[in-house]
Amino acid sequence: MSLVIAPAALTDQATGDWAHFQQETPEPEPFDPAAADRLPEPARRWVRHAIRPGAPLRRSVVFHTHGMIKLGSWRSFDAHQALTPFDGYVWAARTGLIRGFDRYRAGEGEMRWRLLGLFPVMSQRGRDVSRSAAGRLAGEFVMAPASALDPRIVWKPVDDRRVVAVVPGGNDVTLTIAGSGRLEAVSLQRWGNPDGGAPRYLTFAAAMLDEVTFDGYTIPAEVRGSWDGDEFIWYVIDEAIFR
Repeated sequence: MSLVIAPAALTDQATGDWAHFQQETPEPEPFDPAAADRLPEPARRWVRHAIRPGAPLRRSVVFHTHGMIKLGSWRSFDAHQALTPFDGYVWAARTGLIRGFDRYRAGEGEMRWRLLGLFPVMSQRGRDVSRSAAGRLAGEFVMAPASALDPRIVWKPVDDRRVVAVVPGGNDVTLTIAGSGRLEAVSLQRWGNPDGGAPRYLTFAAAMLDEVTFDGYTIPAEVRGSWDGDEFIWYVIDEAIFR
């Protein structure tokens, strides 16, 4: 399976991360629905709905998405992302004349955005950026459903529609799952300051709308993200390649 070319906006470090996160899963086993037997019922229902029996259990994914993001006003964007749950991600996007990336790997987060690819708009690292990025990574494990079978996750049932996944790193991620097995929402307490105030824990939630299937995996087709109920991003998944 050929590699997806790294977006042009990446630094050398981010390009290395991009290549790392799209390494193929070595000798992926075919999915046996019985592998989900140990999960609480809502999670078991979701995994069996999301992964086709016999599909290779691939743990990484590369996305192409488009949507709208609230940066003062709403702006359209086009983005690519390489993601390995519990390991890290690189999200590279373009909105108007601004392009750049967010990344997280080995406990370090970074945001780097430039006008026309030349003039700095935002360049941030540090503890607050890393804590927020770690929260994003925790919530996005659902986009590579095979990662739900990782034995490091501690599952806690809530009711017949909700379940909590305590993922590596210690984040509690609440999944809401329909009777059909469709993933409806994800939420967690995530560090951030979307209002420009002091960084703090806020409820970060993503509503999952509709579904789409790629390579034997059924994932949300549209995602709407919010901080404490204030929607700040929505996007549609145009393509997903599982690796």
